[in-house]
Amino acid sequence: MGNRLNGFGACSTEVKMACPVEMTLHINGGKWKGIILDILSHQSVRFNELKRLIPGITQRMLTLQLRELEADGIVKRKVENTVPKKVEYSLTEHGKKLSPIIASIRIWGNEYMNKNE
Repeated sequence: MGNRLNGFGACSTEVKMACPVEMTLHINGGKWKGIILDILSHQSVRFNELKRLIPGITQRMLTLQLRELEADGIVKRKVENTVPKKVEYSLTEHGKKLSPIIASIRIWGNEYMNKNE
């Protein structure tokens, strides 16, 4: 795991069962990470394509989110030394294990959004 999680803290006995859930939500939480992970669960994507696929995200925020996911071992960054440089993002093997979870979240969200129609 990346250094940003070093201070995450130990779980108390009372919440020991919830700790893995909290850690997972901490790593993948936020406004943009779920969207990034959903896109990457289907394909490898270059930075500008990823930015185009996520309306409203700034270049700075996308860079920050990708760096955090990379530091956590969820996303890998592949750089080809071409002119201009080609940078492509994809899920690591560990990150691919999130794909069924992301798919379940998408299904649940779809059902929730359509429950009052």
